[in-house]
Amino acid sequence: MLLRIEKYNAEYKSVWDDFVSSSRNGTFLFYRDYMEYHSDRFTDHSLMFFEKDKLVALLPANTKDSVFYSHQGLTYGGLILSCDTKTPQTIEVINKVADYLRESGVSKIIYKSIPYIYHRHPSQDDLYALFRNNATLLSRTISSTIDLSDKLDYAELRKRQIKKADKLNLTVCESDSFAEFWTVLEQNLKENHKAVATHSLSEIEYLRDKFRNNIRLFCTLKDDKILAGCIIFETDTVAHTQYISASEEGKENGALDLLFDHLINNVFDKKRYFDFGTSTEDNGHFLNEGLISQKEGFGARGVVYDTYQIELTK
Repeated sequence: MLLRIEKYNAEYKSVWDDFVSSSRNGTFLFYRDYMEYHSDRFTDHSLMFFEKDKLVALLPANTKDSVFYSHQGLTYGGLILSCDTKTPQTIEVINKVADYLRESGVSKIIYKSIPYIYHRHPSQDDLYALFRNNATLLSRTISSTIDLSDKLDYAELRKRQIKKADKLNLTVCESDSFAEFWTVLEQNLKENHKAVATHSLSEIEYLRDKFRNNIRLFCTLKDDKILAGCIIFETDTVAHTQYISASEEGKENGALDLLFDHLINNVFDKKRYFDFGTSTEDNGHFLNEGLISQKEGFGARGVVYDTYQIELTK
């Protein structure tokens, strides 16, 4: 197979986005408008792979200090594959990437795979190709995911919290009040985690305007005041909780439990998966057992988000 590598440039934008749309494992995070909202922070080195004139794969990526990353600005990454791309081609793509980067003076590849829950069709060919290139597992974080076609029962604590919120006549709705929710989120992150959100309010509002069908805010309200909220990143197969937060009053009154119950059983019940996101720190070496217990209380169970490393030697 004669495979040609092209480094992405803006002239390829529509070609890139069209390929993501028709791929077997691409999501809206790989559209250029999403990838480039923080282009000032990363040196883009995304790659496109052609067999003759046919595009067979994409690799969103950036470089830093002679290291090639499948894009650091994305939650997950790795090869985006067409429905026509077969396993031997995927192996050849990874082989070509390694040769191309080795000749460019890159010392290693850090590769984030796309978890299987985001695949429209099975797409773990890349993991086999990584194995063939002596890749090693660098980090493994664990997310909590509900299979919406075969849901497990809630824990009793979660049921009690939902009943409490019901008795208080709290309401759940989709909202445009990103700024009000961001106040609740930032206060919670600062006071309880000494952390800040990955996105600024202006960034999330920009992305929401670009991807209105994919980035959605849902809130639990009491007298029109937000007690709890959740920003969902929606793909073809997954409703993923990107940001979750509640005020102290919301926590006391089961506002998040009522919200999640509504999202799981009403809003996104036709999706394949509902994903709460990861509960780990330090590249997966520390598990926040309190946090994962809350997620597993809704019947969620483990899905891993893996990162691999390939050392490139001359």
